[in-house]
Amino acid sequence: MPFYHKLGKIPPKRHTQFRKKDGNLYYEQLFGTIGFDGMSTNSYHEHRPTMVKEIRKQYSVKPKIAKANNIQSYRFRGFQVPPENDYLESRKIVLTNVDCNIILAAPKQSTKDYFYKNTDADEVIFIHKGTGKLRTMLGNLDFKYGDYLVIPRGIIYKLDFDDENNRLFIVESYSPVYTPKRYRNWFGQLLEHSPFCERDLRRPEELETYDEKGDFLIKVKKQGEIIEMVYASHPFDVVGYDGYNFPYAFSIHDFEPITGRIHQPPPVHQTFETNTFVICSFVPRLYDYHPNAIPAPYNHSNIDSDEVLYYVDGDFMSRNDIDAGHISLHPAGIPHGPHPGATERSIGETVTEELAVMVDAFKPLQVTEEAMKIADEDYYKSWLE
Repeated sequence: MPFYHKLGKIPPKRHTQFRKKDGNLYYEQLFGTIGFDGMSTNSYHEHRPTMVKEIRKQYSVKPKIAKANNIQSYRFRGFQVPPENDYLESRKIVLTNVDCNIILAAPKQSTKDYFYKNTDADEVIFIHKGTGKLRTMLGNLDFKYGDYLVIPRGIIYKLDFDDENNRLFIVESYSPVYTPKRYRNWFGQLLEHSPFCERDLRRPEELETYDEKGDFLIKVKKQGEIIEMVYASHPFDVVGYDGYNFPYAFSIHDFEPITGRIHQPPPVHQTFETNTFVICSFVPRLYDYHPNAIPAPYNHSNIDSDEVLYYVDGDFMSRNDIDAGHISLHPAGIPHGPHPGATERSIGETVTEELAVMVDAFKPLQVTEEAMKIADEDYYKSWLE
């Protein structure tokens, strides 16, 4: 996200002496992406961020594939994923390809005994249920229902939940997550026709700084495995930083919908993009206002992308028998559209209260064994009349 942020204490110039009151140096770290060509942040630490004391067990969290070459439309009942105490153990990959993982999680407890770092992927965590605080090495963000938490790869973090009732929809991206370029000028500023602007993006404003040595466990994800590493200093020892690479939050409730006289295509709902997929937000909005408009979406073929729709709340006009927490998968290569009766029901309606998150992946998604546990295998027949 091309957006500058500064927090805490930093020296006037990069790569120059920055000393503590006792005369010792703070330790500078460049936290960057795409070599030295992408977005980066310079952070300053109480201790060397390189002090590894021990490497413990290493184990796979790669998904087990049930259907590698899938052309069947599915509905998955997301709230049937059982809650689990541990945050990482609660994360269930339901759909995957070489570019991303789509994950459901229902963690009951906060991350207490370890820190987590995903070195493989940026993470976009959508908060369907729950409130709490995202705690990171670059500051903290409060979260609530409807928030997207965008966590760049390499960020060390914890999730603190206020209670046990939490439901998360998570997308891991192996390429960087940005705001849509169609809504940015050549300087990176969001334009006037964008459905949100920089004022809506919440940056970390609370920086936790610990000057502690000891044994600090960080569970690091790398190439589909968790590697347990023990560091000699507290990971949250940053006294200040500035740059463009940091976590931020955006509420789906702050997305301003773009409407028209006739049905608008899905790109008007785009919220985030990568080189390999997009994320869109469907929010309460006025329907099309042409006198002969059909508000329901037209039948269309996803020739180049698999469409995943995560239903959050409200009345889902184009679908029959859909509840909150359901996921629909409409794979590339075959047409899909409104269920029987949906088109007729939509005529004359003036507003929708639906709330949903969509992921369009440009490479085919594989269906995992975890997904098949919550699958409606007859969903593909639901267009029969």
